[in-house]
Amino acid sequence: MNEHELESMRKVFNNLRKNIEPLSESPKILKLRERVTKIRKDSIDNNEELLQTARQSFKENDIDLFYAEDDKQARDILLNLINEEIASNDNINPDEVFIAKSKSNTLREINASEFLEENGMVIVDTDLGDRILQLKKGDNSPVHPTGPASHLTVQDIADIINESMGLDLPAVPRPIMEAVREDVLSLLSKSYIGISGTNAIAAEDGAFVMVHNEGNISIVQSKKLHIVVAGIEKLVPTIEDCVSIAKLETAYATGKTTTSYMNIVSGPSKTADIEKKLLKNMYGAEKVALILLDNGRKEAIDEALWCIGCGNCIVSCPVYNIVGNTYGYSSYLGGRGIALAKYLKGDEASVDSGLYMCTLCGICTENCPVATPTNEMIENLRDTTQKDGFAREEHKKIRDNINESGSPY
Repeated sequence: MNEHELESMRKVFNNLRKNIEPLSESPKILKLRERVTKIRKDSIDNNEELLQTARQSFKENDIDLFYAEDDKQARDILLNLINEEIASNDNINPDEVFIAKSKSNTLREINASEFLEENGMVIVDTDLGDRILQLKKGDNSPVHPTGPASHLTVQDIADIINESMGLDLPAVPRPIMEAVREDVLSLLSKSYIGISGTNAIAAEDGAFVMVHNEGNISIVQSKKLHIVVAGIEKLVPTIEDCVSIAKLETAYATGKTTTSYMNIVSGPSKTADIEKKLLKNMYGAEKVALILLDNGRKEAIDEALWCIGCGNCIVSCPVYNIVGNTYGYSSYLGGRGIALAKYLKGDEASVDSGLYMCTLCGICTENCPVATPTNEMIENLRDTTQKDGFAREEHKKIRDNINESGSPY
């Protein structure tokens, strides 16, 4: 990120803070925080039990559930499901496969878009911010979970859209939005496959919940095949728990009490309006598949998995506001992402993501709705990683000087 982008991001974050702070102090939200914190902690403690419950409940709801040990296995399952759909659907041209995609940290984690594109498919990001970044040439990583393009001004975005789509739009939000919408919808008219993430998964009910403002997820989930990829930490007991998490995430991500859409999926499209006889394949997906991803999560400490994905920690983080999205791992931004990287990819990934950049100030924890102790996790990781030889060279010199002469100098 350049200084221009960082300055734009800071302005957006400053406005976001002004919206979130008064809402976060309301009795309603404080009570919701207590409930969700308990849900997250209990769910992580009982993750294996929830996983076994989910296997049965999703099967009963006619949703195919797959378990991926790592990112490679997740990609392979994803590709197999898509290839099966291509082979069985005469409407799909194998040489021109369009995939409708919604915003998902987990899909980024497994590099789904790059992988599918390497296999000859066209990925169409349906979220406006993600689509803008998709069209941006170079340095197109997100800067916030729900506002991925928050570092770009309207002029920046107009330049991106004009260059990529051959237009001459003014730097005005609505014409830009309408141009992107028209382009995305024209591409999605050729798509029979949708892939997405999810905000939370109800193990007992065999359902998952997705929240959005744009209505794009409704389009993605209506494709003939809808595939959801999510980490195992998304499992909670019930739909009610999912809704509570979604409400709290919305409050801390946007400063609003609710989102425009909250989609609950508990099976493929069906109807029973003719003599109460069940008929499948009405308007929505004919097949729904859920890929649950481990990828190191079972080895992670509980605190690294509490996160609900609101992004409020990075909005307030002094380091992130200075250096931007280089501070974090993949789409898991900020200190929590650095801690999670240790379990997803190992100590080196954690160090490279900014382990030694953190000030340990704890502001992220103060602003986390579930009080994730990010600074404590990072401090502990520094201790273990430096013992394993991953300390910074400057620190090694200081250590060696102390050992040799009794002075850091």
